[in-house]
Amino acid sequence: MRSFDDASRVLGELELGVMELLWERAPLAVRDVQARVADGKLAYTTVMTTLDRLYKKELLLREKVGLAFVYRPALDRQTYQQRVVEAAVGPLLQQGASAVLAAFVNVAAENEDHLRQLEQLVAARRKNR
Repeated sequence: MRSFDDASRVLGELELGVMELLWERAPLAVRDVQARVADGKLAYTTVMTTLDRLYKKELLLREKVGLAFVYRPALDRQTYQQRVVEAAVGPLLQQGASAVLAAFVNVAAENEDHLRQLEQLVAARRKNR
């Protein structure tokens, strides 16, 4: 798989809707995705093109079943989200870690559970060094 450093890994609204569906119900054929995304109001070709683009971005795997392709995610939701965040935050940390880390802690502090989870992740990382 290519590195996760290009902006194309951040998904548009339709792509995200397709990925969410496939994370919940994969594997699905184009017709199945079409019926479930946007209340079935999208053209078959629009859904097919979206699935093909996600496949070319290496976010989906596909397998030919009969005459149709069946799609499933190449990554689980958590792994995808983690890679996108790492790709966005990594370069920012190299430019100025203090501001990025302070912003991250400020956002996490808005929710006590998030702050607690952040503390646990830092403690676990220190323990595993």
